[in-house]
Parts: sequence; structure tokens; C-alpha cells
Amino acid sequence: MQRFQFVVVGGGIAGVTCVEQLASDFPSAEVGLITAASHIKAVANFKQVSQTLEEFDVEERPPSVLQEKYPNVTVFQSAVRSLQADQHTLQTEDGRSVGYEKLCICSGARPKLLTQDQPYVLGVRDTDSVQEFQKRLSSAKRIVVVGNGGIALELVFEVRGCEVVWAVKDKAIGNTFFDAGAAQFLIPSLEAQRPPRDAVCKRARYTTEQGPEGNSDGGPEGGLHTFTAGPYHTGHPTTLRGHLQLGVRVEYECEVQEIFTPSDPLRPQPEADYGAWPVYVRLTNGRTVGCDFIVSATGVVPNTDAFLQGNNFSLAEDGGLRVDDHMMTSERDVYAAGDVCSACWEPSALWQQMRLWTQARQMGWFAGRCMAADVLTQPIELDFCFELFAHITKFFNYKVVILGKFNAQGLGADHELLVRCTKGQEYVKVVLRGGKMVGAVLVGETDLEETFENLILNQMDLTPYKDELLNPNIDIEDYFD
Repeated sequence: MQRFQFVVVGGGIAGVTCVEQLASDFPSAEVGLITAASHIKAVANFKQVSQTLEEFDVEERPPSVLQEKYPNVTVFQSAVRSLQADQHTLQTEDGRSVGYEKLCICSGARPKLLTQDQPYVLGVRDTDSVQEFQKRLSSAKRIVVVGNGGIALELVFEVRGCEVVWAVKDKAIGNTFFDAGAAQFLIPSLEAQRPPRDAVCKRARYTTEQGPEGNSDGGPEGGLHTFTAGPYHTGHPTTLRGHLQLGVRVEYECEVQEIFTPSDPLRPQPEADYGAWPVYVRLTNGRTVGCDFIVSATGVVPNTDAFLQGNNFSLAEDGGLRVDDHMMTSERDVYAAGDVCSACWEPSALWQQMRLWTQARQMGWFAGRCMAADVLTQPIELDFCFELFAHITKFFNYKVVILGKFNAQGLGADHELLVRCTKGQEYVKVVLRGGKMVGAVLVGETDLEETFENLILNQMDLTPYKDELLNPNIDIEDYFD
């Protein structure tokens, strides 16, 4: 058995960030990283946009790059078979036993598929699944996309040369990230005739690490052009087929009732033209749609299976490992970060967990600091990055910034909205409670993110300025300077 002072499971952003933090803080300590994938994911081109907003790319790199930078790091390429938390030992699928003093689980999440063992249903989330998607897309005439998160949003916008039927359970698109007003602002981008793309894939979002661990970190954020819940750089150019956008048809307020093929003996009757498509989707709105394949983009499940048996982890309602404000799980000396965990401390009134790459990086970094503080018996406070929810991304070629309680989450009727919209240019929404700004959605090049961030953090009473707050003729940045 090999023993390490620190072991991290998962080669995604949370895991790699945690390893880098530990290896820097303890250059003489042995740090082990266990990852099922042949490549790890690392942060590149990091930019602190404001106090809480950050931008970065994610690059796939061979593990040797990490080991060359940190000689005290050892990388094992294998999935985890089991954990014996009471013995501080991990068993890997390739037969290794790995001991630890402190463990951080960063195994990410896996797609929540519509159905299992259905060859015509594809979950698009990790690098391999995107390559499979591109392979199938090359000969497809129509696909059905199910889901309303970041993957679905960008996928339906990026596909060329193929008809897309988009099934969403809500009244508007993208309700994970914005409201119906912003959705209405973006809809013309789907309907417009867009030029063909010489699609060299440079950035993709919501990509996850592949392998039995299913490590994502995070979340919706490889290989398609811009899945925008997080930044991703493949380093391997890929091209989407086709030179014609055949259109997107959105089916609102519906879910998948059943999936069947022409050869299914139990298929519903009567239906016309069964043989025309390989697979059919019956929706709860009564429509039946034939297509070449179905993309399941309906969320994720924290990837905890390998760690639960024989241990006493406390799980959150969403299936994630419950962690406190030191990123510690209910098992002694076991921490967790990224998509696999659920933040169960009393959060700031302006922060909420979303399984995005930005939070995966923040959690991995903070988990490393907490592990170091525990070893050194030093106190540590919850980091400022958990004070205000802040995320910057891109949808439909528009810059999107979301801050605080951007969709008035948990506010009930106790709030008011201010909205400014310039068709084809920008959409600005502010959420006020008791005269104070508690959230915002900025679509387009508004240049308001830093000012609004400060107003939210300062909790200034804006009642006297409310009528002028979104006046386009006033330089709001100078107004509150």
C-alpha cells in the first residue's frame, strides 16, 4: 500500500485545483491524485474581472505536466472501486490500495439520462460524449434536445445543417440562468439566419471528466463550440457539419412521456410513417416527434456511488455529499469539493450553489486551504468568494453576467424588478428588496457588472435613485463612484 498525507480523487477542475493548492502549501508532503481519465483539466488564462467575477479557460493536459510542476504529486490513472473511511484507505479499480491522512473527493457528477440502455439517447456532458455527438450529427437530419440548462442552450444555437426540436419543461428557455424577459430577448437569435460556421472548436463549456468516476467539475460547462456554464479549451480543433441552419422548434411546458422505435412491439397506435425515423419521442403535450437521436441534457447526479458502501456519509437531498463551511463531509478527515458535494452551511443571503466550473474551482481551492489549515491547526474563515454568487458566461453570442439572487431565488413576493431592454443589443434586469439591490442579470456588453456588484455587496439603499438606476442616459458608474 502507498500512503500519502493528502489524496484527491478526480482530475477535473475542483480536484486539480485542490492538488495544486496542497502541493504549493506543503512542498515536502506527498500528494496523490487518482483520476480515471488519461488527461486532467487545469485552469488557464485566469482573470479576476472584479471582486467576485472571474474568467478562465480550462485546458486538458497530460498528468505529467502536473507532476513536472509539482514533484511531490503522484498521479494514478484509475477509477476508485471503494473507500474504507474508518481505515483511511482507498481501493482502485486497477487493484491498488492507497492510504491517506486527509482525503478530498472531487469526483464530479454524471448526466441524468432520460432513460438507461437506450442507444438513441445520448447524454452530452464530457469530452467523449461530445465526440460521439459530433459523429452522430454528421449524418443526422433531425435531433430532439431535451433540457433547459446551459448545455441545451448552447447546443441548439450551435448546431448547423440539422433540424432541432427542443423540448423544455418551462414556459421560457434558460430559466436556470435568467427570466422569461431575457429569454424573449434571446429568442430572435434562434430565429435569425446565421452565417455558416467554420467551426474550429476553441472553447466549450459544461464539459466533464470521463471515466467511471464521471468527474465533471463542472457542470454544464467538451468539444462543441460554446457550452457556456464554464470555460473549456480542448486544444483539438473539431468541426460541426453543415452550412445551413435548418431551424429550431421549441416545444414549451412539456417533458418526455416515452421513447420508442419502429420495431418496438409495444409502440403506441396509431402512428403514421413509423419507418421514417430511427426513434420517436412522445411528449406530454401530445406531440410525437421522430428523429435520428435524442440529446438528454436534463441535469446531473453527484457521482458518489464508489464512496458510500460501508461508510456513513451524510447526503443532501440532491444526492451530493453534505459539506460544512470547511468543505468537510460527515466522515473524519474526508473533504469534498465541486459537483459531487452539496454546500450545507448557512449560506450568505446573496449566494447559492450552482454546479458550474467557477464554483468547482473555488471549492477545490478552498478545500485545499481548509485541509492545510487543519493540518497546521490554524483557524480559517469561509472565503469571500462565497459571499456573493457571481458568474460570467456567454449565451447565443451574448455576454451574460448573473449576480446574487438573479432570479429572485427565495425572495417570494418581497422584491421588485427593474428592467431595461434594447432589442438586439442588451437586456438588464435588477432585483431589489427593501430598496437594496440583491441580484442582477446583464446580457450584452453593458459594462455594468462591477458597479452592480458593488451595489449588491454594499447594500446601499437605492430608493432615492430607483427611477434613474437604469436610465441609459446616465453613466451609472460615475453616479455611484
